[in-house]
Amino acid sequence: MLLFWLSVVWIIYVYVGYPLTLWLCARRRSAAVTLACKPQILQQAIAGPDSWPSVTIVIAAFNEAKSIRATLENKLALDYPASRLAICVVSDASDDGTDALVQDVIDQCAGRDPTATAPPSPKITLLRQAQRSGKTDALNAALEQVCTDLVVMCDANSLYEPHGLKHLVTAFNDPTVGYVTGRQVLIDCEGQIIGDGSSALMRYENWLRTLENRCGGVVGVDGGMDAIRTALYEPLRADQLPDFVQPLKVAEKGYKVLFEPRAVVMEAPNSSAQDEWRMRVRVATRAFHALNDLRHLLNPVRHPGLAFRLGSHKLLRYLAFIPLFALLLSSAALVGHSWIYPLAFVGQLVFYAGALWGYLNPVQVSQRRLVAIAYYFILLNGAFAGGFWRFIRGKRTVIWAPRKG
Repeated sequence: MLLFWLSVVWIIYVYVGYPLTLWLCARRRSAAVTLACKPQILQQAIAGPDSWPSVTIVIAAFNEAKSIRATLENKLALDYPASRLAICVVSDASDDGTDALVQDVIDQCAGRDPTATAPPSPKITLLRQAQRSGKTDALNAALEQVCTDLVVMCDANSLYEPHGLKHLVTAFNDPTVGYVTGRQVLIDCEGQIIGDGSSALMRYENWLRTLENRCGGVVGVDGGMDAIRTALYEPLRADQLPDFVQPLKVAEKGYKVLFEPRAVVMEAPNSSAQDEWRMRVRVATRAFHALNDLRHLLNPVRHPGLAFRLGSHKLLRYLAFIPLFALLLSSAALVGHSWIYPLAFVGQLVFYAGALWGYLNPVQVSQRRLVAIAYYFILLNGAFAGGFWRFIRGKRTVIWAPRKG
Protein backbone atom coordinates (compact mmCIF):
# COMPACT_ATOMS: atom_id res chain seq x y z
CA MET A 1 0.00 0.00 0.00
CA LEU A 2 2.82 2.40 0.88
CA LEU A 3 4.55 1.67 -2.43
CA PHE A 4 1.34 2.46 -4.32
CA TRP A 5 0.83 5.85 -2.66
CA LEU A 6 4.50 6.83 -2.84
CA SER A 7 4.40 6.10 -6.56
CA VAL A 8 1.23 8.16 -6.99
CA VAL A 9 2.74 11.12 -5.15
CA TRP A 10 5.97 10.96 -7.19
CA ILE A 11 4.16 10.86 -10.52
CA ILE A 12 1.66 13.56 -9.64
CA TYR A 13 4.40 15.83 -8.29
CA VAL A 14 6.60 15.50 -11.39
CA TYR A 15 3.87 16.24 -13.93
CA VAL A 16 1.42 18.40 -11.94
CA GLY A 17 2.86 19.41 -8.58
CA TYR A 18 6.09 20.92 -9.89
CA PRO A 19 4.39 23.05 -12.57
CA LEU A 20 1.82 24.17 -9.99
CA THR A 21 4.60 25.14 -7.56
CA LEU A 22 6.29 27.14 -10.32
CA TRP A 23 3.02 28.85 -11.17
CA LEU A 24 2.51 29.88 -7.55
CA CYS A 25 6.11 31.09 -7.38
CA ALA A 26 5.69 33.07 -10.61
CA ARG A 27 2.58 34.80 -9.25
CA ARG A 28 4.55 35.99 -6.24
CA ARG A 29 7.42 37.41 -8.24
CA SER A 30 7.44 40.71 -10.04
CA ALA A 31 6.43 40.65 -13.70
CA ALA A 32 9.60 42.63 -14.38
CA VAL A 33 11.60 39.42 -14.07
CA THR A 34 10.27 38.07 -17.36
CA LEU A 35 12.15 38.68 -20.59
CA ALA A 36 9.12 39.79 -22.54
CA CYS A 37 8.17 42.72 -20.30
CA LYS A 38 10.07 45.52 -22.07
CA PRO A 39 11.69 44.54 -25.37
CA GLN A 40 14.76 46.68 -26.09
CA ILE A 41 15.37 45.72 -29.71
CA LEU A 42 14.01 48.96 -31.15
CA GLN A 43 16.22 51.02 -28.83
CA GLN A 44 19.35 49.18 -29.97
CA ALA A 45 18.37 49.41 -33.61
CA ILE A 46 18.02 53.17 -33.32
CA ALA A 47 21.45 53.37 -31.68
CA GLY A 48 23.05 51.72 -34.71
CA PRO A 49 24.57 48.36 -35.72
CA ASP A 50 27.67 48.79 -33.55
CA SER A 51 25.52 48.78 -30.41
CA TRP A 52 24.79 45.10 -30.90
CA PRO A 53 27.12 42.56 -29.28
CA SER A 54 29.41 40.60 -31.58
CA VAL A 55 28.15 37.05 -32.11
CA THR A 56 29.55 33.83 -33.53
CA ILE A 57 27.07 31.14 -34.52
CA VAL A 58 28.74 27.74 -34.14
CA ILE A 59 27.21 24.87 -36.11
CA ALA A 60 28.41 21.35 -35.34
CA ALA A 61 27.69 19.12 -38.33
CA PHE A 62 28.05 15.45 -39.15
CA ASN A 63 26.84 14.34 -42.59
CA GLU A 64 24.36 17.18 -42.98
CA ALA A 65 24.49 17.51 -46.76
CA LYS A 66 20.70 17.51 -46.94
CA SER A 67 20.27 20.54 -44.70
CA ILE A 68 23.52 22.48 -44.29
CA ARG A 69 23.02 24.84 -47.25
CA ALA A 70 19.51 25.79 -46.12
CA THR A 71 20.81 26.29 -42.58
CA LEU A 72 23.62 28.61 -43.72
CA GLU A 73 21.33 30.58 -46.02
CA ASN A 74 18.92 30.95 -43.13
CA LYS A 75 21.69 32.39 -40.91
CA LEU A 76 22.90 34.71 -43.67
CA ALA A 77 19.38 36.11 -43.98
CA LEU A 78 19.02 36.92 -40.26
CA ASP A 79 18.13 40.48 -39.31
CA TYR A 80 21.44 41.16 -37.55
CA PRO A 81 24.31 43.52 -38.45
CA ALA A 82 26.69 41.57 -40.69
CA SER A 83 29.69 43.36 -39.19
CA ARG A 84 28.77 41.95 -35.77
CA LEU A 85 28.08 38.38 -36.90
CA ALA A 86 30.30 35.42 -37.77
CA ILE A 87 29.41 31.81 -38.57
CA CYS A 88 31.65 28.82 -37.84
CA VAL A 89 30.81 25.35 -39.14
CA VAL A 90 32.66 22.47 -37.50
CA SER A 91 32.49 19.32 -39.59
CA ASP A 92 32.87 16.22 -37.45
CA ALA A 93 34.68 14.20 -40.14
CA SER A 94 31.67 14.37 -42.46
CA ASP A 95 31.99 12.15 -45.53
CA ASP A 96 28.79 12.94 -47.47
CA GLY A 97 29.84 16.20 -49.12
CA THR A 98 28.89 18.51 -46.24
CA ASP A 99 32.28 20.25 -46.30
CA ALA A 100 32.10 20.95 -50.03
CA LEU A 101 28.64 22.49 -49.67
CA VAL A 102 29.84 24.75 -46.85
CA GLN A 103 32.85 25.80 -48.91
CA ASP A 104 30.57 26.53 -51.84
CA VAL A 105 28.52 28.93 -49.70
CA ILE A 106 31.75 30.55 -48.47
CA ASP A 107 32.93 31.02 -52.06
CA GLN A 108 29.59 32.49 -53.09
CA CYS A 109 29.75 35.04 -50.27
CA ALA A 110 33.35 35.92 -51.09
CA GLY A 111 32.52 36.36 -54.77
CA ARG A 112 29.73 38.88 -54.32
CA ASP A 113 30.19 42.27 -55.92
CA PRO A 114 31.38 44.63 -53.15
CA THR A 115 29.83 47.60 -55.01
CA ALA A 116 26.38 46.03 -55.00
CA THR A 117 23.65 47.57 -52.91
CA ALA A 118 22.98 44.34 -51.01
CA PRO A 119 24.34 44.31 -47.44
CA PRO A 120 27.61 42.43 -46.83
CA SER A 121 27.47 38.84 -45.59
CA PRO A 122 28.76 37.65 -42.22
CA LYS A 123 32.10 35.86 -42.29
CA ILE A 124 31.81 32.06 -42.57
CA THR A 125 34.61 29.71 -41.58
CA LEU A 126 34.87 25.93 -41.87
CA LEU A 127 36.73 23.77 -39.38
CA ARG A 128 37.14 20.06 -39.90
CA GLN A 129 37.78 17.39 -37.32
CA ALA A 130 39.88 14.75 -39.09
CA GLN A 131 38.54 12.02 -36.85
CA ARG A 132 34.97 11.86 -35.65
CA SER A 133 34.93 12.89 -31.99
CA GLY A 134 31.43 14.22 -31.35
CA LYS A 135 29.53 17.47 -30.94
CA THR A 136 31.15 18.44 -27.65
CA ASP A 137 34.67 18.29 -29.07
CA ALA A 138 33.42 20.21 -32.11
CA LEU A 139 32.18 23.03 -29.88
CA ASN A 140 35.41 22.99 -27.87
CA ALA A 141 37.45 23.31 -31.08
CA ALA A 142 35.36 26.22 -32.34
CA LEU A 143 35.50 28.10 -29.06
CA GLU A 144 39.31 28.07 -29.15
CA GLN A 145 39.08 30.47 -32.10
CA VAL A 146 36.09 32.58 -31.10
CA CYS A 147 36.71 36.11 -29.86
CA THR A 148 33.20 37.61 -30.07
CA ASP A 149 31.12 38.71 -27.09
CA LEU A 150 28.61 35.90 -27.44
CA VAL A 151 28.48 32.41 -28.92
CA VAL A 152 25.29 30.90 -30.28
CA MET A 153 25.28 27.10 -30.51
CA CYS A 154 23.15 25.83 -33.37
CA ASP A 155 22.16 22.44 -34.75
CA ALA A 156 22.87 21.85 -38.43
CA ASN A 157 19.16 21.49 -39.21
CA SER A 158 17.94 24.45 -37.13
CA LEU A 159 16.19 27.33 -38.88
CA TYR A 160 15.83 30.67 -37.08
CA GLU A 161 13.07 33.19 -37.57
CA PRO A 162 14.49 36.44 -39.06
CA HIS A 163 14.43 38.40 -35.78
CA GLY A 164 15.23 35.39 -33.57
CA LEU A 165 18.89 36.22 -33.01
CA LYS A 166 18.11 39.78 -31.97
CA HIS A 167 15.53 38.55 -29.49
CA LEU A 168 18.05 36.05 -28.13
CA VAL A 169 20.91 38.48 -27.55
CA THR A 170 18.71 41.26 -26.18
CA ALA A 171 18.46 39.31 -22.92
CA PHE A 172 22.19 39.91 -22.37
CA ASN A 173 21.49 43.60 -21.75
CA ASP A 174 21.08 42.31 -18.20
CA PRO A 175 24.65 41.71 -16.94
CA THR A 176 23.44 38.96 -14.60
CA VAL A 177 22.32 36.82 -17.57
CA GLY A 178 24.92 34.31 -18.75
CA TYR A 179 22.99 31.87 -20.96
CA VAL A 180 19.79 32.17 -23.03
CA THR A 181 17.91 29.49 -24.93
CA GLY A 182 15.29 29.95 -27.63
CA ARG A 183 11.89 28.36 -28.16
CA GLN A 184 11.99 25.27 -30.33
CA VAL A 185 9.07 24.58 -32.64
CA LEU A 186 8.84 21.27 -34.48
CA ILE A 187 7.77 21.53 -38.11
CA ASP A 188 6.91 19.14 -40.96
CA CYS A 189 5.49 16.50 -38.62
CA GLU A 190 3.39 15.20 -41.54
CA GLY A 191 0.83 13.65 -39.20
CA GLN A 192 3.30 11.12 -37.80
CA ILE A 193 2.58 9.83 -34.31
CA ILE A 194 6.18 10.52 -33.24
CA GLY A 195 5.88 14.10 -34.49
CA ASP A 196 2.57 14.61 -32.67
CA GLY A 197 3.98 13.22 -29.43
CA SER A 198 7.24 15.13 -29.52
CA SER A 199 5.40 18.35 -30.41
CA ALA A 200 3.16 17.92 -27.37
CA LEU A 201 6.23 17.37 -25.19
CA MET A 202 7.91 20.47 -26.64
CA ARG A 203 4.88 22.64 -25.89
CA TYR A 204 4.83 21.32 -22.31
CA GLU A 205 8.57 21.97 -21.90
CA ASN A 206 8.27 25.51 -23.26
CA TRP A 207 5.43 26.20 -20.82
CA LEU A 208 7.56 24.93 -17.92
CA ARG A 209 10.49 27.09 -18.99
CA THR A 210 8.27 30.15 -19.12
CA LEU A 211 7.38 29.51 -15.48
CA GLU A 212 10.98 28.70 -14.50
CA ASN A 213 12.08 32.01 -16.03
CA ARG A 214 10.22 33.83 -13.27
CA CYS A 215 11.49 31.55 -10.52
CA GLY A 216 15.24 31.92 -10.97
CA GLY A 217 15.97 30.45 -14.40
CA VAL A 218 15.62 27.32 -16.51
CA VAL A 219 17.48 24.03 -16.10
CA GLY A 220 16.70 22.53 -19.50
CA VAL A 221 17.60 23.74 -23.00
CA ASP A 222 17.30 22.18 -26.47
CA GLY A 223 20.66 22.98 -28.05
CA GLY A 224 19.30 24.31 -31.33
CA MET A 225 19.46 27.99 -30.35
CA ASP A 226 21.54 28.59 -27.23
CA ALA A 227 23.58 31.72 -26.53
CA ILE A 228 26.32 32.03 -23.92
CA ARG A 229 28.75 34.75 -22.94
CA THR A 230 32.00 33.59 -24.52
CA ALA A 231 33.95 34.26 -21.33
CA LEU A 232 31.71 31.80 -19.44
CA TYR A 233 32.16 28.87 -21.80
CA GLU A 234 33.99 25.92 -20.25
CA PRO A 235 35.56 23.19 -22.40
CA LEU A 236 33.80 19.91 -21.62
CA ARG A 237 34.75 16.26 -21.82
CA ALA A 238 33.80 14.63 -25.11
CA ASP A 239 31.18 12.46 -23.37
CA GLN A 240 29.45 15.37 -21.63
CA LEU A 241 26.16 16.69 -23.02
CA PRO A 242 26.85 20.37 -23.81
CA ASP A 243 23.25 21.61 -23.77
CA PHE A 244 22.78 19.99 -20.35
CA VAL A 245 26.11 20.63 -18.61
CA GLN A 246 27.07 24.05 -19.99
CA PRO A 247 23.99 25.97 -18.74
CA LEU A 248 24.30 24.33 -15.31
CA LYS A 249 27.92 25.43 -15.09
CA VAL A 250 26.82 28.96 -15.95
CA ALA A 251 24.15 28.83 -13.23
CA GLU A 252 26.74 27.49 -10.77
CA LYS A 253 28.76 30.67 -11.37
CA GLY A 254 25.78 32.74 -10.23
CA TYR A 255 24.49 33.83 -13.66
CA LYS A 256 20.93 33.46 -14.86
CA VAL A 257 19.98 30.89 -17.49
CA LEU A 258 16.85 32.12 -19.23
CA PHE A 259 14.31 31.05 -21.82
CA GLU A 260 13.44 33.58 -24.55
CA PRO A 261 10.10 32.56 -26.10
CA ARG A 262 10.35 35.22 -28.83
CA ALA A 263 13.52 33.64 -30.23
CA VAL A 264 12.02 30.87 -32.34
CA VAL A 265 14.01 27.98 -33.81
CA MET A 266 12.38 25.45 -36.12
CA GLU A 267 13.42 21.83 -36.57
CA ALA A 268 11.88 18.71 -38.05
CA PRO A 269 11.33 15.81 -35.62
CA ASN A 270 12.43 12.25 -36.16
CA SER A 271 9.99 10.46 -38.43
CA SER A 272 10.42 6.95 -36.99
CA ALA A 273 10.05 5.49 -33.53
CA GLN A 274 13.40 3.70 -33.84
CA ASP A 275 15.30 6.93 -34.52
CA GLU A 276 13.46 8.73 -31.70
CA TRP A 277 14.16 5.85 -29.29
CA ARG A 278 17.88 5.82 -30.07
CA MET A 279 18.11 9.58 -29.72
CA ARG A 280 16.24 9.62 -26.39
CA VAL A 281 18.30 6.76 -24.93
CA ARG A 282 21.50 8.52 -25.97
CA VAL A 283 20.38 11.81 -24.41
CA ALA A 284 19.18 10.09 -21.22
CA THR A 285 22.48 8.23 -20.81
CA ARG A 286 24.45 11.45 -21.07
CA ALA A 287 21.98 13.28 -18.82
CA PHE A 288 22.37 10.72 -16.02
CA HIS A 289 26.15 11.04 -16.26
CA ALA A 290 25.76 14.84 -16.17
CA LEU A 291 23.56 14.68 -13.08
CA ASN A 292 26.16 12.49 -11.41
CA ASP A 293 29.02 14.82 -12.39
CA LEU A 294 27.08 17.85 -11.11
CA ARG A 295 25.38 16.21 -8.14
CA HIS A 296 26.69 18.95 -5.85
CA LEU A 297 24.17 21.27 -7.52
CA LEU A 298 21.40 19.13 -5.99
CA ASN A 299 22.47 20.27 -2.51
CA PRO A 300 19.52 22.42 -1.29
CA VAL A 301 21.68 24.12 1.33
CA ARG A 302 24.26 25.49 -1.11
CA HIS A 303 21.99 25.92 -4.16
CA PRO A 304 18.39 26.02 -2.88
CA GLY A 305 16.57 27.33 -5.95
CA LEU A 306 18.72 25.54 -8.49
CA ALA A 307 18.60 22.26 -6.57
CA PHE A 308 14.80 22.44 -6.42
CA ARG A 309 14.40 23.07 -10.15
CA LEU A 310 17.09 20.60 -11.21
CA GLY A 311 15.83 17.87 -8.92
CA SER A 312 12.19 18.33 -9.88
CA HIS A 313 12.50 18.98 -13.60
CA LYS A 314 15.36 16.63 -14.42
CA LEU A 315 16.24 14.05 -11.74
CA LEU A 316 12.72 13.05 -10.68
CA ARG A 317 11.46 13.26 -14.28
CA TYR A 318 14.23 11.06 -15.67
CA LEU A 319 13.60 8.52 -12.90
CA ALA A 320 9.80 8.56 -13.27
CA PHE A 321 9.89 5.13 -14.91
CA ILE A 322 10.50 3.72 -11.39
CA PRO A 323 7.18 4.86 -9.84
CA LEU A 324 5.35 4.08 -13.09
CA PHE A 325 6.50 0.46 -12.91
CA ALA A 326 5.93 0.30 -9.15
CA LEU A 327 2.42 1.72 -9.53
CA LEU A 328 1.46 -0.96 -12.03
CA LEU A 329 2.77 -3.79 -9.84
CA SER A 330 1.38 -2.46 -6.56
CA SER A 331 -2.10 -1.71 -7.97
CA ALA A 332 -2.22 -5.23 -9.44
CA ALA A 333 -1.27 -6.73 -6.07
CA LEU A 334 -3.94 -4.65 -4.26
CA VAL A 335 -6.86 -5.36 -6.62
CA GLY A 336 -8.72 -7.27 -3.89
CA HIS A 337 -8.67 -4.31 -1.52
CA SER A 338 -10.41 -0.91 -1.72
CA TRP A 339 -12.15 0.09 -4.97
CA ILE A 340 -9.41 2.59 -5.82
CA TYR A 341 -6.78 -0.07 -6.51
CA PRO A 342 -8.67 -2.04 -9.20
CA LEU A 343 -9.74 1.29 -10.73
CA ALA A 344 -6.10 2.43 -10.87
CA PHE A 345 -5.00 -0.90 -12.31
CA VAL A 346 -7.65 -0.90 -15.05
CA GLY A 347 -6.91 2.75 -15.85
CA GLN A 348 -3.25 1.92 -16.37
CA LEU A 349 -4.11 -1.06 -18.58
CA VAL A 350 -6.27 1.18 -20.75
CA PHE A 351 -3.48 3.77 -20.97
CA TYR A 352 -0.85 1.19 -21.94
CA ALA A 353 -3.26 -0.45 -24.39
CA GLY A 354 -3.72 2.92 -26.08
CA ALA A 355 0.05 3.33 -26.33
CA LEU A 356 0.37 -0.19 -27.78
CA TRP A 357 -2.34 0.59 -30.33
CA GLY A 358 -0.38 3.68 -31.32
CA TYR A 359 2.75 1.57 -31.76
CA LEU A 360 0.98 -0.99 -33.92
CA ASN A 361 -1.02 1.55 -35.97
CA PRO A 362 1.10 4.73 -36.12
CA VAL A 363 -0.44 6.14 -39.30
CA GLN A 364 -4.10 5.47 -38.47
CA VAL A 365 -3.88 7.06 -35.01
CA SER A 366 -1.52 9.91 -35.88
CA GLN A 367 -4.33 12.47 -35.63
CA ARG A 368 -5.68 11.13 -32.34
CA ARG A 369 -3.78 13.26 -29.91
CA LEU A 370 -4.48 11.35 -26.71
CA VAL A 371 -3.19 8.11 -28.21
CA ALA A 372 -0.14 9.90 -29.64
CA ILE A 373 0.64 11.41 -26.23
CA ALA A 374 0.21 8.05 -24.46
CA TYR A 375 2.47 6.35 -26.99
CA TYR A 376 5.16 9.02 -26.77
CA PHE A 377 4.94 9.10 -22.97
CA ILE A 378 5.69 5.37 -22.79
CA LEU A 379 8.46 5.66 -25.39
CA LEU A 380 10.05 8.54 -23.49
CA ASN A 381 9.98 6.85 -20.09
CA GLY A 382 11.16 3.60 -21.62
CA ALA A 383 14.11 5.48 -23.12
CA PHE A 384 14.84 6.99 -19.69
CA ALA A 385 14.94 3.47 -18.27
CA GLY A 386 17.23 2.38 -21.10
CA GLY A 387 19.51 5.35 -20.50
CA PHE A 388 19.62 4.64 -16.78
CA TRP A 389 20.57 1.01 -17.46
CA ARG A 390 23.41 2.17 -19.68
CA PHE A 391 24.48 4.69 -17.02
CA ILE A 392 24.69 2.17 -14.18
CA ARG A 393 26.73 -0.11 -16.45
CA GLY A 394 29.18 2.74 -17.07
CA LYS A 395 28.34 3.19 -20.76
CA ARG A 396 29.14 6.60 -22.22
CA THR A 397 28.20 8.21 -25.53
CA VAL A 398 30.43 10.62 -27.45
CA ILE A 399 29.34 10.73 -31.08
CA TRP A 400 25.87 11.60 -32.31
CA ALA A 401 23.74 11.29 -35.42
CA PRO A 402 21.56 14.05 -36.89
CA ARG A 403 17.79 13.89 -36.59
CA LYS A 404 16.16 12.08 -39.49
CA GLY A 405 13.08 14.10 -40.21
